[in-house]
Amino acid sequence: MNYRTPPTSGTAAPPSQVIVVDDEASVRASLDSLFRSVGLRTTLCASPAELLQAPIPDAPGCIVLDVRLPGISGLDFQDQLARHGIDLPIVFLTGHGDIPMTVRAMKAGAVDFLSKPFREQDMLDAVAAAIERDTQRRSRDAAMDGLRARYDTLTPREREVMAHVVSGLMNKQVAGLIGLSEITVKIHRGHVMRKMGVRSLADLVRHAEALGISAP
Repeated sequence: MNYRTPPTSGTAAPPSQVIVVDDEASVRASLDSLFRSVGLRTTLCASPAELLQAPIPDAPGCIVLDVRLPGISGLDFQDQLARHGIDLPIVFLTGHGDIPMTVRAMKAGAVDFLSKPFREQDMLDAVAAAIERDTQRRSRDAAMDGLRARYDTLTPREREVMAHVVSGLMNKQVAGLIGLSEITVKIHRGHVMRKMGVRSLADLVRHAEALGISAP
């Protein structure tokens, strides 16, 4: 992904969003113009408090955050965002960058750390990487939500059979453990495979691992 040219129109996907948090009005205006020139939507905030009060759009996005803000450092605000459940990727801006600061930010999940003044293309590349990361996270979250929804359709008995099956037991062994006939276990197993949307035991095992299901 890159933002060297504005995206074409007609796509059904919502425009990506960049939230800019910087106490300098000139920086906010400059970034707003840059991001809008490549088709990105922007939300401009002069302080961390403004971001926390702003609606977070349900679309792929990221935060461009000044590391030095009135009353709080951008690094401390990064921790605060996590506590508020805001997990948008962050691109940090600083005029006073140093290695320890950069390391701390990156360990906490920052995508990039740009020093002012920055090259416009460097900023666009960093934002593109951040939005791509958020897009992938949203895709994983959606897949996991779908998986949980499928699992929720299983009956208690089907969940029990599934747990035994993914632990490596044969139908006959499962039948002996839970007091059912082998034929009945086979029927339950078929229901589990259908409801979970899989055709192989290997796929069912992968789903079980993702759901954190272990042998009873």
